[in-house]
Amino acid sequence: MNVFDRYAPFIQDFIYSHGWENLRSIQVAAADAIFNTDENVLLTGQTASGKTEAAFFPILTEFWEDPPATVGALYIGPLKALINDQFYRLNDLCEEADIPVWHWHGDVASSHKHKLMKQPSGILQITPESLEALLLHKHAAVGRLFGDLRYVVIDEVHSLLRGDRGGQTLCLIERLSRMANVNPRRIGLSATIGEPERTGAFLSAGTGRGCIIPRFEEPRRVWRLSMEHFYITGPQATERARQNAGPLEAEVVSCERLGTGAPDVDEALGRAMAEDGHAHALAPARPGTRPTPEPEGGPGAQERAAEDEVSVPPVSETELMATTDTAPRDADPGLAYIFEHTRGRKCLVFVNSREEAEAVCTVLRQYCEANREPDRFLIHHGNLSASFRQTAEELMRDEELALTTVTTATLELGIDIGRLERAFQIDAPFTVSSFLQRMGRTGRRDLPPEMHFVMREEQPEPRAMLPETIPWKLLQGIALVQLYREEKWVEPPRLDRLPYSLLYHQVMATLAGCGELTPAELANRVLTLAYFHRVSTDDLRVLLRHLLETDHIERTESGGLIVGITGERIVNSFKFYAVFQENEEFTVRSESAELGTIVNPPPAGERIAIAGHCWIVEEVDWKRHLVYCTQVKGRVPAYFGDCPGDIDTHVLERMRRVLTERCGYPYLMTNARARLAQARHVAENSHLVERPLINLGGDTWALLPWLGSYAFLALERLLKIKCAAELGLKGLDPSRPYFMQFRMNADEKTFYQVVADEAERDFDPIELVCPGEAPYFDKYDELLPAELVRKGFAEGVLDIEGMRKRVASWRDRWC
Repeated sequence: MNVFDRYAPFIQDFIYSHGWENLRSIQVAAADAIFNTDENVLLTGQTASGKTEAAFFPILTEFWEDPPATVGALYIGPLKALINDQFYRLNDLCEEADIPVWHWHGDVASSHKHKLMKQPSGILQITPESLEALLLHKHAAVGRLFGDLRYVVIDEVHSLLRGDRGGQTLCLIERLSRMANVNPRRIGLSATIGEPERTGAFLSAGTGRGCIIPRFEEPRRVWRLSMEHFYITGPQATERARQNAGPLEAEVVSCERLGTGAPDVDEALGRAMAEDGHAHALAPARPGTRPTPEPEGGPGAQERAAEDEVSVPPVSETELMATTDTAPRDADPGLAYIFEHTRGRKCLVFVNSREEAEAVCTVLRQYCEANREPDRFLIHHGNLSASFRQTAEELMRDEELALTTVTTATLELGIDIGRLERAFQIDAPFTVSSFLQRMGRTGRRDLPPEMHFVMREEQPEPRAMLPETIPWKLLQGIALVQLYREEKWVEPPRLDRLPYSLLYHQVMATLAGCGELTPAELANRVLTLAYFHRVSTDDLRVLLRHLLETDHIERTESGGLIVGITGERIVNSFKFYAVFQENEEFTVRSESAELGTIVNPPPAGERIAIAGHCWIVEEVDWKRHLVYCTQVKGRVPAYFGDCPGDIDTHVLERMRRVLTERCGYPYLMTNARARLAQARHVAENSHLVERPLINLGGDTWALLPWLGSYAFLALERLLKIKCAAELGLKGLDPSRPYFMQFRMNADEKTFYQVVADEAERDFDPIELVCPGEAPYFDKYDELLPAELVRKGFAEGVLDIEGMRKRVASWRDRWC
């Protein structure tokens, strides 16, 4: 029996009614794994490849044949907006089969939740935070709600792998399974995963099942991709290149054999100009060299094979140069570029922080006002109220409106917001995974994905030090694209952390839900959760002693443990359900409308930016955490909290190769090509990529280790704590994770020797934490004993092994 025939009749009808001519390969592979095995399943495929349907068609078929007595499938999504979207999609699919679809999160009406409690059935869609609240407050009803739970579907698995939130999700599934006495199969969905085997093992932890990762052939992809660079002020890179005296080595765009009757030089130059409207500089090969064809299977063959799977036409083919509007005079060049290429199209503009989203949206709206045009820009980020976010989503879904939304990661995941024509990315995202997700928001409904990077940079100061003149974001953007084109590489999951902050959370949640437990019972419930495999009994003992001392828990007369007075205030707050870091937020209101939230509000009379507009603060209610304001014209930077980046060492290494390569990249636009050529020229003349340590004059040095965020941090601490005295090193100023500058008395060879010797010593990682220091990274770190915070940072955050390998290679090569 083929897969289509195996599906329930109502699913066959759904496929017919939507005009599908055949099933996609991922749907066939998923059906085989779900119908014919009892294992967990990890489905990875291109964005918009039909993963949701691939998972739910077999599940719904089973429910149609054998209806579950309770909730039969739990769908866990990382965002409320994603759940809202999937809720409507699944409702349409299930309506005919009378399979209820429920959703449960903070914006869902209580009446909807009461209906589920009365008649648990079908599919429940929920966020990790709402599932935590449900287990905490509906503890006694868990068995009745989930006694016949058969599947847990975890969407966008990659978004849960790099922090406590993914660990919380696994813990919740295990706790629910124990409470309901069930062992549901787990199905993970993700478009972008590195090392899927490790992710599959992570997904299956504690289930006693293996994990099937179906392999299937995906269609060849075409990316409509461009990358342009803008100085925020002053002449652009192309104009600066013309102003510089002396010849510049040109980028070889293409080579062509000229036979008899070949055009002369003037004719060739004219044709090069006419083909795409842009001049392409031509340059001879270096004296004494001639191009040599690379043999089949030689270096680069693998890269070519991978690039064959992802085609990136030259940027002239994307027709991006056809502007549809004109920005006001003296507009910010990068934002003007976005303004001029979004009118009449449905677009997303991705930025890397909420404050940048507010600033960019405000400026773009001001350009509309200056041109006397209707406002065509929306905003969407996590600090906006639910009504603002939902309004933006509904407007974007309207096929009649050509609007552009400025957003952060909140629209990075698979929410359906209609037929998006193109995405813009201001500066580079931090990961290949994020780049793929953001580009994948476009290209749905039979269109190729289309993304355009806009790299913005301040003009280097005349006296700027050498590393500060390198366009790091441009290099990072190129590296992210090339890593996937050449290797199909995506960041591997970080599964070896010491999650003490989450340990605190799960201890408190377990006591709050279960009531009094003996220390042994508590340890048995918490330490047996698969995510805490690196946490020892001694670690838990240290934590419990500290919590007793601080009144977060207390001991009863019978020797049991319960939540203490201080702990009650934590557990009873709605903020307890989330394990990701939150800032102290203030709700912003204008008359009766709730606009969103901000952090650290300014005093009355000052201005703030939120919801894409500028507002003047009328009053701050510090006790109730409210800010009252009135809309005014103008511009002001917004602030919601930091947005740190986690960049892998492989990305930094590829950035280094970008500086050393002689080739061009088909997606680079005119300014970006000129800026890259300038950076390569500087790097070659200064030997920037040949040696990691560069003398900037006198006793001032720059170190470019080409290491990822956590290996860079380990090296920074090694230099400060273990090497500074011997090297006479002082004033270390890091620009993580690109370079660090410092003053030093020692010479280059001594530096390599001392650093490598110190790194290879058998020291305790805790020695890289300063005495008395407690580095807080996660939400509940400040409630932990200092020794666990220090241990978790030293052994679970710092990449000491990655740092050791790099500094050892320096000594081997330069000493």
